[in-house]
Amino acid sequence: MRRLTALAAAGTIMALCTAALTASPALAGRGHKWQLVPVRPFTLDAHYCGFRVHVTLPVHKEYAKILKAADGSMTTLTTGALTATFTSLRTGTAITENLSGPGKVTTAPDGSATITEKGHNGLFFLPADAHRFGLPTLTVTTGPVTETVAPNGAITSVSRRGHILVDICTALS
Repeated sequence: MRRLTALAAAGTIMALCTAALTASPALAGRGHKWQLVPVRPFTLDAHYCGFRVHVTLPVHKEYAKILKAADGSMTTLTTGALTATFTSLRTGTAITENLSGPGKVTTAPDGSATITEKGHNGLFFLPADAHRFGLPTLTVTTGPVTETVAPNGAITSVSRRGHILVDICTALS
């Protein structure tokens, strides 16, 4: 659970999916070693937007495959279709966004990780990290994004080429 929390703070639904996959059995298969990512609806506390945000996944066909290397590192590949509906629990306003990725998380034996995403992705940052990297706390981006995360879960860098499509907190306000 600590790993799930660290990766959620690190930034992505894709990372949430990866953490859930490594902690849970597969629900279905897509082919050799591909597993449906077991993710359930969740609620983000008011630290992100100033109000709670409920997240559901109306289209959830996101699959992952974990590859283990001899050095003890693991690479999780994620692909498929994923849309998320973000609902303000203050106003009831909701938006649905494509977050299909694809993405890759490489976790080193020490617990540090590099998250690489392409396509449409959801990024989740705690306010201090959002300020540090000049990004909204909750956003949908398109184009390449790379994040590095220390073993303690702290984000050490974010590199983004592409566009911010939606500032989720602003859209829900």
